[in-house]
Amino acid sequence: MDENYFEKIDFSKTPLTAGEYENCTFVDCDFSNVDLSAKTIYECKFNRCQFKGAKLPRSPLREVQFKNCALTGLRFANASGFLMAVTFDTCVLNRASFFKLKVRDSAFRNSSLHEVDFTETDLHGVSFDNCDLSRAAFEHTVLEKADFRTAYNYTIDPELTRIRNAKFSANGLASLLHRYDLDIE
Repeated sequence: MDENYFEKIDFSKTPLTAGEYENCTFVDCDFSNVDLSAKTIYECKFNRCQFKGAKLPRSPLREVQFKNCALTGLRFANASGFLMAVTFDTCVLNRASFFKLKVRDSAFRNSSLHEVDFTETDLHGVSFDNCDLSRAAFEHTVLEKADFRTAYNYTIDPELTRIRNAKFSANGLASLLHRYDLDIE
């Protein structure tokens, strides 16, 4: 068996050993309620994995891809340093927190991001492709060059965020003017 390939493992019962995980693939694995501190994760792929209640303190994530994963309530804000080029494709990240992180040039695709906390987060160049951002918080957030053209259900206050050169569709402009209580037809 490939030591960099993990499939159908419940890591709450079979703990992941401390150390570095580089170029690993995790498929159908369960990380629910697992404490991932003392683990360094580089250039790994997670497909159809569960992270309910997982803890990420002091766990750097670099060049990590999540596809079809459930990451509800995860506190990425507890990860050490910053996230770099993280990709989320068809994931559920509801109630997750990226508070005060640098998540630059990353991608969120076809994902549910209800009530996600992006407060004071650097999202420079991030793409939100076909993402549901219902009740997501974008206060004092850097959204420069971010792409919201196919995102929906977001509310962004341009007076509380940096949105220079961000991309929005004409249909999404009402989400930028929400605070003014305008009747836009």
